Amino acid sequence: MEFKIDAISGNARACSMSMAHGVVTTPVFMPVGTQAVVKALDYNDMLNLGAKIILANTYHLYLRPSSPLIKEMGGLHGFSNFPNNFLTDSGGFQAFSLSGNTTQDENGMMFKSHIDGSKHYFTPKSVLDAQYDFNSDIMMILDDLVALPNTDERIELSINRTTKWAKEAIEYHKEQKAKGIGVHQNIFAIIQGGISKKFRKLSAEQLCAMEDYDGFAIGGLSVGELNQQMYDTVEYTTQFMPKDKPRYLMGVGTPEDLIENIDRGIDMFDCVMPTRNARNGTLFTTFGRVNIKNAKFKTDKNPIDPKCNCYTCQNFTRAYLNHLYKANEMTYFRLASIHNLYYYLNLMKEAREAILEDKWKEFKQEFYNLRG
Repeated sequence: MEFKIDAISGNARACSMSMAHGVVTTPVFMPVGTQAVVKALDYNDMLNLGAKIILANTYHLYLRPSSPLIKEMGGLHGFSNFPNNFLTDSGGFQAFSLSGNTTQDENGMMFKSHIDGSKHYFTPKSVLDAQYDFNSDIMMILDDLVALPNTDERIELSINRTTKWAKEAIEYHKEQKAKGIGVHQNIFAIIQGGISKKFRKLSAEQLCAMEDYDGFAIGGLSVGELNQQMYDTVEYTTQFMPKDKPRYLMGVGTPEDLIENIDRGIDMFDCVMPTRNARNGTLFTTFGRVNIKNAKFKTDKNPIDPKCNCYTCQNFTRAYLNHLYKANEMTYFRLASIHNLYYYLNLMKEAREAILEDKWKEFKQEFYNLRG
């Protein structure tokens, strides 16, 4: 990866990441394509939306259709036909979200498949092996994520495991690259520590000392803590992260969350929120959220967002979207997902332009002014 800081405005950063499948400019929101597909959309929709990178999930794709099959199909790019970059998460979040099916020890995690009940043991090395098969551009390492609030003992255990696994992963990655495997793939470590300053500092310093990592993520947030606690934790943690490498905040969040964390120096985001909320009837606009299920939209001839240039807003009314949702038509999922993702990606594009012009403070203020 070639990483370059193009501009800084306040603490907000506009950066460029050159990878094997193209340049990604930041701030960037990565649409979530857990199963190598963004729900209700295909690769052509993603290209039309201007997505330069999407996220897929190692746990899910390892189980189905399997990493060897994806490798045989030309990796994620050949399999899905999406030609731009992929980031693959490691499965650490699935250990958290599917905790009833998971047991952990010092060396890895035992998963009981949610598909057929079969057992699979994930280690720092095995999750990289799967990601080598996927040929993802950014590989996330296995980490130990805990729910919040939690005990100091459990958070400390999480840090110790995450650091141990990070050391194993980076050494293994260097060994594999020496053999010609994963040469063009990048690897990120994940900082843990709950909302404790002491533990975040400890985790960040231990991981960021491993200089062979291509980037660093902040994990373990948006898992039960208050929004302001998340913002404070990010603001505190970034000071321990390298300035010359990308900073990724995992699994966050609302448009407001993105703006607040760009303001605190974060470059990369992902979240299921735009697509999941679209499917459930919540649409994001310049002026706040719209609940398309609301009866008042039944005869509304306006687009979802009069300021939006997405395909949906240029062609369809709120009345039509309200009808499609009420009729449970599948086309609704596609049109609503296109709109919400366009809104998120365009927000990042506008944020970048504001940073490049050193007008970030004004942009942030206008963002909130329009929301009333």
